[in-house]
Amino acid sequence: MAWKTLDQMDLNGKRVLTRVDINVPVEDGRVTDATRIERIAPTVKDILDAGGIPVLLAHFGRPKGERNLDMSLRPLVPTLESVFGTSVAFAADCVGPAAEAAAGALHPGEVLLLENTRFHAGEEKNDAELAQAMARLGDVYCNDAFSAAHRAHASTEALARLLPSCAGRLMQAELSALEAALGNPDRPVLAVVGGAKVSTKLDLLSNLVEKVDILVIGGGMANTFLAAQGLDVGKSLCEHEMTGTAKEIADKAAAGGCEILLPRDVVVAREFKAGAAHEVVKAEDCPADAMILDAGPDSVAHVAQALDRAKTLIWNGPLGAFEIAPFDAATNAAAAHAADLSRAGELVSVAGGGDTVAALNKAGAAESFTYISTAGGAFLEWMEGKTLPGVAALG
Repeated sequence: MAWKTLDQMDLNGKRVLTRVDINVPVEDGRVTDATRIERIAPTVKDILDAGGIPVLLAHFGRPKGERNLDMSLRPLVPTLESVFGTSVAFAADCVGPAAEAAAGALHPGEVLLLENTRFHAGEEKNDAELAQAMARLGDVYCNDAFSAAHRAHASTEALARLLPSCAGRLMQAELSALEAALGNPDRPVLAVVGGAKVSTKLDLLSNLVEKVDILVIGGGMANTFLAAQGLDVGKSLCEHEMTGTAKEIADKAAAGGCEILLPRDVVVAREFKAGAAHEVVKAEDCPADAMILDAGPDSVAHVAQALDRAKTLIWNGPLGAFEIAPFDAATNAAAAHAADLSRAGELVSVAGGGDTVAALNKAGAAESFTYISTAGGAFLEWMEGKTLPGVAALG
């Protein structure tokens, strides 16, 4: 791959401008979930161990280019110090005299956190002058924020072109996992795509049918594909206006040799609530007054057989209304089977997207997957086959 890692950079005595994602939840001035901070700790540690001085660049919230102290990064300092095991200095700006003075006072072994990059309107405009002002603070650029790599911002794209650049450990892990899943995967490749609407995942589906061997479609979007086959889906969530598009995607898959798996049987109910009365029927037998809320056991068995054939799995989205029982059964069962195969070393499994992470955690399967991306939008755009500006700039 074109991008470099920390191992290929001379960091000794150098200030390393490190773009991180520490957009964490804060309540009453305290961090309530430090997961994102914990995930950047290996990068900070490796920079320090190599004699480098990490200077952290990050955004927080949406201050819309104006200084808003409610979105200051200062309250994160105690948590950063706790996770990193070292003191962290703070600069009240990410460019200009305050930032330059703080950066100039640093010594090896120290860490500096710069103020919210989005306090400057030029950040989200990918402003060249702002990037040049940032570049004056460091000698090397390291991007460890894959979750922001789909945005061409001053601190993710323009800055990377001004200094010797590399990927941090989290970025490296993300890119390596994605390369293993779609770039140069072991085949057959199976993708699970779930979610409410076909319209939100058109680019994703169109790209995947050209890249994978088997595509499992679940959730509300499966209803649209079933309707495209002429099946009555009753009162189910369904984009009837998208059935033509669904048919085009199915035709494209067939022409390219990609096998699409839709539910064979479904779990239906008359109301959407926990423990609602429900029944399993064949996909073509959905009652007119009922809605499909999950895939049935025969469908799950069919997916499990496909997983047994696969060597690589990409997962985005649940198979049913996983938030409430009993409509989480298909997602839980399929995820558990994928987890078993991953633990046995028979499957490379990569998953991402907000609902996906929640669903796999709920199923108790996340820890056994090969890699779980928490990047959200960047993960989806990568799956859609789009160029990510923050990654391209590292090349």
